[in-house]
Amino acid sequence: MAFDFKKEYKEFYMPKNTPEIVTVPVANYIAVRGKGNPNQEGGTYQQAIGILYAIAYTIKMSYKGSHKIEGFFEYVVPPLEGFWWQDNVEGVDYGNKNSFNWISVIRLPDFVAKKDFEWAVVDATKRRKLDLSSAEFLTVDEGLCVQIMHIGPFDDEPATVAIMDKYLNENGYINDITDTRLHHEIYLSDARKVELSKWKTAIRHPIKKA
Repeated sequence: MAFDFKKEYKEFYMPKNTPEIVTVPVANYIAVRGKGNPNQEGGTYQQAIGILYAIAYTIKMSYKGSHKIEGFFEYVVPPLEGFWWQDNVEGVDYGNKNSFNWISVIRLPDFVAKKDFEWAVVDATKRRKLDLSSAEFLTVDEGLCVQIMHIGPFDDEPATVAIMDKYLNENGYINDITDTRLHHEIYLSDARKVELSKWKTAIRHPIKKA
């Protein structure tokens, strides 16, 4: 049976609907950076998602071709994730989506080295006739974080974030969002199949002791 990150690492992918503190290990990702409204039809965010999946599935299916990755085992492609921020904005201004900066990512299994990622970019570019030059191999060390499961539309996230903030205040922690430690979302629902009110999004914030 294929390795499934959501099932094997439930503590990082399937948080409870109440806040919890976790220490997140270092992980490697396929990443594309951009700016602008993620809802724009055919916009840079949607293009970025296409780039991520083109590379992710090239790596996933590599065992069927000539490129052999050391330590490879079959796995389910992990869910789409995103790191988000807005310049000169504390928190998130959901009314101004055009000002979003984002790093859209898909996690890579630990056995995928940078050379394997680079091979996949070249191979997928040839096979799919796409420009994948904006993709990068990104290593993220999130460390100490608070996380929670948000249910419903993205625009309703402030209420869920407020629950996390209250929990931090009561337990001697504060948010530690910086230029390198960012608001993090993991998208666990297929928007094409699940009604908006039931969307599941894991929200994670970096923290430190108060």
